[in-house]
Amino acid sequence: MALYRELDYGTPARTGAPVTVEIDGNAITVPAGTSVMRAAQEAGISVPKLCASDSLEPFGSCRLCTVEIEGRRGFPASCTTPVEPGMKVRTQSPKLAELRRGTMELYISDHPLDCLTCSANGNCELQDMAGVVGLREVRYDPVKTHLAEAKDESNPYFTYDPAKCIVCNRCVRACEEVQGTFALTIDGRGFDSRVAASQAEDFLDSECVSCGACVNACPTATLTEKSLIEMGQAERSVTTTCAYCGVGCSFKAEVKGNEVVRMVPNKNGHANHGHACVKGRFAWGYATHPDRIKTPMIRDSISEPWRPVSWDEAIGYAARRFKEIQAQYGQNSVGGLTSSRCTNEETYLVQKLVRAAFGNNNVDTCARVCHSPTGYGLKVTLGESAGTQDFDSVLSADVVLVIGANPTDGHPVFGSQLKRRLREGARLIVADPRGIDLVRSPHVKADHHLQLRPGSNVALLNSLAHVIVTENLVNEAFVAERCEAEPFEQWRAFVSEQRNSPEAMQELTGVPAAEVRAAARLYATGGNAAIYYGLGVTEHSQGSSTVMAIANLAMATGNIGRPGVGVNPLRGQNNVQGSCDMGSFPHELPGYRHVSDPVARPQFEQAWGVTLLDEPGLRIPNMLAAAQSDPDTQHVTGALMAMECVVVQDLFLNETAKFAHVFLPGASFLEKNGTFTNAERRISPVRKVMPALAGKEDWEVTVALSNALGYPMNYTHPSQIMDEIARLTPTFTGVSYAKLDRMGSIQWPCNDEAPEGTPIMHEDAFVRGKGRFMLTEFIATDERTSRKRPLVLTTGRILSQYNVGAQTRRTANKAWHAEDILELHPVDAEDRGINDGDWVGINSRSGETVLRAKVTQRMQPGVVYTTFHHPESGANVITTDNSDWATNCPEYKVTAVQVRKVEVPSKWQQEFDAFTREQVNLLPVVQL
Repeated sequence: MALYRELDYGTPARTGAPVTVEIDGNAITVPAGTSVMRAAQEAGISVPKLCASDSLEPFGSCRLCTVEIEGRRGFPASCTTPVEPGMKVRTQSPKLAELRRGTMELYISDHPLDCLTCSANGNCELQDMAGVVGLREVRYDPVKTHLAEAKDESNPYFTYDPAKCIVCNRCVRACEEVQGTFALTIDGRGFDSRVAASQAEDFLDSECVSCGACVNACPTATLTEKSLIEMGQAERSVTTTCAYCGVGCSFKAEVKGNEVVRMVPNKNGHANHGHACVKGRFAWGYATHPDRIKTPMIRDSISEPWRPVSWDEAIGYAARRFKEIQAQYGQNSVGGLTSSRCTNEETYLVQKLVRAAFGNNNVDTCARVCHSPTGYGLKVTLGESAGTQDFDSVLSADVVLVIGANPTDGHPVFGSQLKRRLREGARLIVADPRGIDLVRSPHVKADHHLQLRPGSNVALLNSLAHVIVTENLVNEAFVAERCEAEPFEQWRAFVSEQRNSPEAMQELTGVPAAEVRAAARLYATGGNAAIYYGLGVTEHSQGSSTVMAIANLAMATGNIGRPGVGVNPLRGQNNVQGSCDMGSFPHELPGYRHVSDPVARPQFEQAWGVTLLDEPGLRIPNMLAAAQSDPDTQHVTGALMAMECVVVQDLFLNETAKFAHVFLPGASFLEKNGTFTNAERRISPVRKVMPALAGKEDWEVTVALSNALGYPMNYTHPSQIMDEIARLTPTFTGVSYAKLDRMGSIQWPCNDEAPEGTPIMHEDAFVRGKGRFMLTEFIATDERTSRKRPLVLTTGRILSQYNVGAQTRRTANKAWHAEDILELHPVDAEDRGINDGDWVGINSRSGETVLRAKVTQRMQPGVVYTTFHHPESGANVITTDNSDWATNCPEYKVTAVQVRKVEVPSKWQQEFDAFTREQVNLLPVVQL
């Protein structure tokens, strides 16, 4: 039996003044601008429809939703007719029934009558409407039909069957209105009209980004998931949260037995409003990939084969080795790293285990290497280590500054929302070394592209501030009321100096002074102005300074504390925000309170029943340095090989697990309960969709390890862990699973002052009281180009792949990105005799790797770019050990390199390949 379909009101909700109308004798009051169709549906009266959907603007093409309106001639379409005061509407009459049956008869005359074998059987709007209007026969016998047209099965995730297309236009409109890619069109006219992928022969080669909006919108089986065709209709659904990027999209996982049939974006998802990207929508097959390790394994050295063991033996072995190491080397000789892939509850338990069971503060997180400067910079200036807005805030923005981020690739659902606002008239400034899609794409063009040189972020922001201050564009009233006076005056004097002017800085940044001045004026005077940034801001030696400079700009112009403005870090992983919230840094307890805090620390000591150290523990780089047998070795691999016991919990044999002695199988997001916190501070539920393939959820493994170490943990469900988090973390005080079930999601702070959560922060005052301006002196990175290495390498993400690709490389997403490539400008390519597709060696002071070249105008001369989704590419082999001055976040975005044409992989790649084969061969042939 098919799932119950969500109620669709036919057209979007409106927000006008109240209007009362009469529909079938029932009085109903709705906002002005509401369609007759939606008004009827809100009164519980259904009007037949095919081309209408409440996720799309009304179109009025199917003519099935006609109604009668007193005093009007004809039969207007209810979807395109707005309500008017006193309007009297009739949705049922003999004439309407006749018209609707006639319309349906025309549709069915050119449609396959294969309902019993159709993948949409039981979940097809065309089938439903035929029943609703009472169609019992088709009198037409057309000479010409579309029934023999060939399917397009080029896309790995869905199929397009033109024989079943009713040309309702919903897919085309979804691509335009929801996704904003404009990849589909209606080709031909009249009878010959059919949906087509624009500028391509098929879907795979078109501009389609496989977000699934068209599939979602299709009322028939024309566009259908291949998983649904193969497995049939689902039996039940579970609402959960995507485990990819920091947007945190809500999904309904549709399930048959214990198998996921498809992932459907949740219409009521507050972060995504029923939209998705190719990763969350389709790339979930990794959860059941054959590479999954589902049995615990141990070994005494990394040259030995893995031994499959029971959970009890693996956890007992790990606990014994930790105790032995601490007994031999001291209490501080062990530590733990949390992952931004894990839930809040899991992360909280790991840092608790380190502090309470290990007895030290040696805990850190992968957020160290991406967004730790966000935490530091925003805490110092605004008082809270998180973004200021919700995603919907962008719909109120008049000016958007995107710096060091590529939303359409890295955060595509938010990117679609941003593009929608830009199409409505918002202005755009892009500060990026590369010509990202937002600079120029269909129906979106940046007003200003500040194509700065990598490493010059602070210089650029200081020059923008210089214009705002010297041209008297500061919001003096806001600054006087909301910010500390003395630091502001010091900052004003600093940025006013001629050395910070666009003219003085343009040689350093590479951005023409006139362009900087125009962008600064637009940001300061264009209305609500919002800043969105990503790893192109934080992964620099001055990452923390850049975040502070961004906050300075927002405060100086008063663009804080209301919809449409703010400082918005676009978090890369699904729970980067949450991993930081939960106390994963060695100097902070949950809620960003320092371990030396005389108020906070005793609260945790009392709750946990232990005495906690008041000195920060080791950061990731310090842990690795402490483990290295050779003090000159700067490689992570050297540190891992020197460690006596490495315990890894994951789904697959990842790069770290190749150096591990204990492997504890992990659970995917489909196999666990918990919560994720996205980039807008939104806490969303993760709910178990299928049983844990390895037998345990990740939080259960941490509980078992802690108990084996002698520190008791007695949780029976993640909700109990969240209850403890709420008791000990002021911003989470009002959070509970019951409230999440009721509201769907909650944005922290959620406490007595904000029991329903906080979409916009710093509305009346900053968390720290008064905002604090910080001096952001530009200090050039130690990494410099030279005659030997004249190019600058920078890195980033691509839409179809995700981080190191552990998940996406095990899905059909590799159809779009099977390898990392090096992008370089035609001038640089010509100078080196490099053509598109050539193998090129990239040499830095740290190492060398080989990638395939892509010659493109996206790059500026002197700058090259690659992604880091394939471990064998070795992007991190050539980056330096430079890091942010405040947080040790690595400087992945600036590396001096030389590029030359080569024929074979680098020495490192050859060694990596051999080592990987060796480690895979050490896996057991058959797991227990």
